[in-house]
Amino acid sequence: MQSIKKFGFTIILCCFWVIGFAQSNQINGIISTRNENLEFATVKITGSNLGGISNSEGKYIITNIPYGNYNVSASLMGFQTLTKSIKIDSSTTSVTLDFELVESDLLLNQFVVTGTKTFKRETESAVIVNIIDSKTLDDVQACNLSEGLKFQPGLRVETDCQTCNYTQLRMNGLAGGYSQILINGRPIFSPLTGLYGLEQVPTNMIERIEIVRGGGSALYGSSAIGGTVNVLTKLPTKNSFDIGFTHQNINGGALDNIVSGNGALITKKKNAGISFFLNGRNRQFYDHNNDNFSELPELKNQSFGSTVFLQPTKNQKIELSISNLNEFRYGGEMVDKPAYLTQQAEERTHKVWLGSLNYQINFNNDSSSVIAYMAGQNTNRDHYTGIFPDDSTEIIQHLENPPYGYSTNTTLQGGVQFNHKFKTFNDLQNVLTLGTEYVSDKVYDEIEAYNYLVDQETQTFGVFAQSDWEITPSVNLLTGLRLDKHNFVNRAIFSPRVSLLYKLKKTTQFRATWGTGFRAPQAFDSDLHIAFAGGGVSRISLANNLKEERSNSLSASVNYDLSKETFVVGFTFEGFYTFLYNAFYLHPLGVDEFGQRFEKRNGDGATVQGLTLELRGNYNRKLQLETGMTLQTSSYTQPIENAENLPPKQNFLRTPNVYGYGTLTFNPTRKFNTTLSMVYTGGMDLVHFAGAPEIKEDQYFTSPSFTEIGIKISYTIGIKSIRSGIELFGGVKNIFNAYQNNFDSGKNRDSNFIYGPGAPRTFFMGLRIKSI
Repeated sequence: MQSIKKFGFTIILCCFWVIGFAQSNQINGIISTRNENLEFATVKITGSNLGGISNSEGKYIITNIPYGNYNVSASLMGFQTLTKSIKIDSSTTSVTLDFELVESDLLLNQFVVTGTKTFKRETESAVIVNIIDSKTLDDVQACNLSEGLKFQPGLRVETDCQTCNYTQLRMNGLAGGYSQILINGRPIFSPLTGLYGLEQVPTNMIERIEIVRGGGSALYGSSAIGGTVNVLTKLPTKNSFDIGFTHQNINGGALDNIVSGNGALITKKKNAGISFFLNGRNRQFYDHNNDNFSELPELKNQSFGSTVFLQPTKNQKIELSISNLNEFRYGGEMVDKPAYLTQQAEERTHKVWLGSLNYQINFNNDSSSVIAYMAGQNTNRDHYTGIFPDDSTEIIQHLENPPYGYSTNTTLQGGVQFNHKFKTFNDLQNVLTLGTEYVSDKVYDEIEAYNYLVDQETQTFGVFAQSDWEITPSVNLLTGLRLDKHNFVNRAIFSPRVSLLYKLKKTTQFRATWGTGFRAPQAFDSDLHIAFAGGGVSRISLANNLKEERSNSLSASVNYDLSKETFVVGFTFEGFYTFLYNAFYLHPLGVDEFGQRFEKRNGDGATVQGLTLELRGNYNRKLQLETGMTLQTSSYTQPIENAENLPPKQNFLRTPNVYGYGTLTFNPTRKFNTTLSMVYTGGMDLVHFAGAPEIKEDQYFTSPSFTEIGIKISYTIGIKSIRSGIELFGGVKNIFNAYQNNFDSGKNRDSNFIYGPGAPRTFFMGLRIKSI
């Protein structure tokens, strides 16, 4: 009987304990920033499975917490993680714990992936990785990838054709073919896509852009000598929408209208989601010198795409991304006629599909992972490039067989990557990465009337290995080796790289990198562009004995950032040196019945070297400055012949020795934002071919320097009842109209004689309706 009483008393005590536990042992509070509540913030108790997610009012609650001392953290993408300590005992069974998160404007330690093919904090990466996020793209009113890439040190986007406005990206002074452009880490930005693709990718498709300058990006294989640009598309992170309209007036001579939309849906458990984008653009052609021939072509763009992710289990993730880019582009005589009846014109119709599929599984307590991936792109292009002849016999031939052409390009990639993280001495770690991949690219480009044909299929099989070794808490050694077998090269090519990082306290990092690379003897983007010059068209062919181009690159840098509660100031100073063996150059072959011909040949060598300085500052997340300047020289070992009637030159053409950028953002509240932007381009040497009325003979020309200055002002009106806002914005690009003023005129103009900013003064205004 006594034992039954004791048992009953114990049961009663347990019931009271359980009831008390369930009712009162809890943490609750509000997650906010700048007095605005944050939805979908994650709150976790460190070392346990207990946690919660904030609702639309920023409120969260965690229940059933045993007595004890705990660290509680709150996190949300775009904000710094905040951790607080609490104690729960019999006297404080219910705790109110509010979190005010700080935006990541002051965050110096973002995760990046491009430098090592694995996720790594920026300050922990042995290779410098620069970031352009979607907010920066919005602040400078970049409408496409081409306009956004200008705002990074060591990068310059140039326009290379007065008629069609084909653009290329130059990194550290090297031409576009030396830069590897990736979409979600995959090299599907092919040579043909590279001609106009920088303008075809809209910024509302982009989450962020990661940039690695120099040979430190050899892990990505061929064409990464100058560096790597990785365009990461938007992933769904929360339920959201964004619809916008922008109207641009180009120097009073052309109108440009852009419609954009984004949306995302995600499950309550956040284990699946979908995002999508759409973009439409209609731009009139623009004539700057009043000769009725355009300097900016007419554009009609439509693009859309979607990204889907699924996490079947906590350690698995499947990600699918697909995009479609459609563009009509017309430049030349501004008349309402079919292209072949105009005095001069380039007309292009592009249909591009891009896609990728990734599968990742983590195991060994997240110490190991395997990533299997495949990606591809397909481009179909109908095009016309021609000048209406003067001779009656030639007119008949032109009308019977106008120079229309057809292009098709397919790129396929597949690969597997294995990562393993293991502990070394003193609880440090080494991340080993092994992988193999295959890339195939087939280009067919023909204009029958010019007897012009590029029929090229490249195949590259590569294997790579990398060790990311944390030798001490202050020293990190990154070593990597890639082996590529390219079907245009007789032997397999080894491309090693070594990077060393030394961290001095928390403020300073010293880095040094050495790497090698190669470019195969194939046709790259600029080789696929037919230009007008001297009353005809110029074409590029490959020499029969063309060898691969090899590179040897060195760079060293110091990075300093002082971070306080209300401000951040910092700088990066970098020196770079690249030597090219068997450097490619274009040798003039003379003129045939269609125009000028050039042949790509190997030179003795070339050297590109320089210095880059970046400065940055942020005061209380209200005033932010970012600026960078590059000083460099680029020259061949021996002078190169650029035109039959001109003396050889040793310096690279179209390569300024000084260029830079700057942005200054004033953001006193979350509703109001003002951004000043600047892009500086120093003088450079060009060849100006005769043919237009303004020039009687071929000559060298040194361009003046240009400084583009822009401003954007925006204000957001919040609508709390539907958790949305209306953003009104406006501003001016190239305020002082720093634009080339000596364009050739008429149908026989040299379309390659173009330099400086890509567009004249442009006024813009618009609105966005978005979730907040």
